[in-house]
Amino acid sequence: MALFLAASVLGFSGPGLHASASRVSASSMTATEVKVSGVARNPHMAKLVSGYLFPEIAKRRNAYLAAHPDAKLISLGIGDTTMPIPAHILSGLTGSAAKLGTKEGYSGYGAEQGVGDLRAKIAKKLYNDLILPEEVFVSDGSKCDIGRLQMMFGSALTSAVQDPSYPVYVDTSVMIGQTRMMDADSKQGQHPGIVYMPCNPANGWFPDLETMPRADVVYFCSPNNPTGAVASREQLTALVKWAKDNGSFLVFDAAYAPFIKTPGVPKSIYEIPGAKEVAIEVNSFSKYAGFTGVRLGWTIVPNELKFADGTPVRNDWNRVMCTVFNGASNIVQGGGLACLDDAGLAEIEALIEYYLGNAKLLAETMKALGFKVHGATDAPYIFVDLEGASSWDMFSKILETAQVITIPGAGFGPGGEGFLRLSAFAPREACVEACERLTKMFKK
Repeated sequence: MALFLAASVLGFSGPGLHASASRVSASSMTATEVKVSGVARNPHMAKLVSGYLFPEIAKRRNAYLAAHPDAKLISLGIGDTTMPIPAHILSGLTGSAAKLGTKEGYSGYGAEQGVGDLRAKIAKKLYNDLILPEEVFVSDGSKCDIGRLQMMFGSALTSAVQDPSYPVYVDTSVMIGQTRMMDADSKQGQHPGIVYMPCNPANGWFPDLETMPRADVVYFCSPNNPTGAVASREQLTALVKWAKDNGSFLVFDAAYAPFIKTPGVPKSIYEIPGAKEVAIEVNSFSKYAGFTGVRLGWTIVPNELKFADGTPVRNDWNRVMCTVFNGASNIVQGGGLACLDDAGLAEIEALIEYYLGNAKLLAETMKALGFKVHGATDAPYIFVDLEGASSWDMFSKILETAQVITIPGAGFGPGGEGFLRLSAFAPREACVEACERLTKMFKK
């Protein structure tokens, strides 16, 4: 039956297959007829009760466009960069690509950990030698590395996440098997087995460490996606101390570090004394240099970081990377090297200032309309307080009335309900137009 169905649905016919796809009606198939294999589904995938947030936004966007084909939508939604890659950085990409067309410049497989020159340049230019080049692992992006970190950690531990938070921390914890199935006793939107750290205006968007249950691995993002909150030196010092006291690891997501302009605010967890004993840091060129589609990131695993049995975490991470990753593209790493030249860093600075200008514009507009606004300072996200209104309802209302795409806070966890995230990564003219539309919609 399984063979017949597979072949008929694909439109094949042959000996023993005496029906074509056109003769099989989907409505007539029974549960028995649609069974196509004996392979059991990973039960942890069934725990993911909803689709991943950003494809869901795209689905609703496409449905709206299908119903309104002439609509001129403006996206303040997903944090995807829109400005072209600057000239010097682009020359690193094109120059590396050109080398592949020469006998002398051709290169095949590279080191899984990344080009040595790039690892050294990251350590020096971005960390001021706070970390060693050998502790830098170049990759195709921090999101991918978070999934690989979960592979390394395995299912027999407890993860903690900020609430609200970037969905990948929760979803990968579920996929790897760290959670139980939701039941009647589960808090709405929360997976049993994950420690949720409430972060909201009342606690300054920073978890109450004194009452927080122990977790093996704490995922912490600053500047934060989605709230735009930025942790202070004092807060990060307390977090490192908590991790030491509890024998826990931190996974510090610093993907938005270059947006920090306030003096004294840490851009890396390794600016905190003792952090190398407890923290892994993930980062990416995506927001630095417009590499969201180019794909280049890195993870720092300090030599001092060890598992309970004394095994260096770096050893296991190296094994994971050598096993499931062939190294970042040679071409892309050439672009990364150009990013860290003085000319490249100046181009990055100009891009960051451009997007921060958008953030300021969006924040000021929403404030003028009477909303309480969080973020936008040292961060490219604006988190708008809806004062109890449904974030999905507001998403729909703004889409239908102003033809502006936003992100409902509920998509980042239960703590995000009642908020709306605006992204500053749209072109300036789009941000200006969006502000005009929102002003027309909300102004009383």
